[in-house]
Amino acid sequence: MASVMTIGEVAERSGIPATALRYYESRGLIAPDRTHAGHRRYPRSVLRRLAFIVFAQRVGLTLGEIERTLATLPHDRTPTRADWATLSEGWSARVDEAISDLERIRDALTTCIGCGCLSLDRCALANPDDRAGQTGSGPLVLRKGA
Repeated sequence: MASVMTIGEVAERSGIPATALRYYESRGLIAPDRTHAGHRRYPRSVLRRLAFIVFAQRVGLTLGEIERTLATLPHDRTPTRADWATLSEGWSARVDEAISDLERIRDALTTCIGCGCLSLDRCALANPDDRAGQTGSGPLVLRKGA
């Protein structure tokens, strides 16, 4: 097994397009070495960093947040279990919040979402005279605190 991989090999192994890998490089999320001809060569540890990036995005982190998080790790090694625990420490509340949002959306799918349409028979009961519209625009019943 080779200790370094080309951008094509990394793209194939990670499932992330080469264009995205170049973008991640421009943001400083990953850092390949360059051959004398300028070709990118990635250490195998980049696969773990990329898996981390994909997972962090699924948790809801922005690329900026991921950048700041990964900046605390060396580029030349795979994060350890302790690194992972430190990095993901604050994510539990964020995941719980996302779960709560999804449950609220699921429960409201067949009822009023507070859009103000007043076109469904149910809206006249759940949101008469667009009462929800007094607090703002959009699907207000699905927003937190609504």
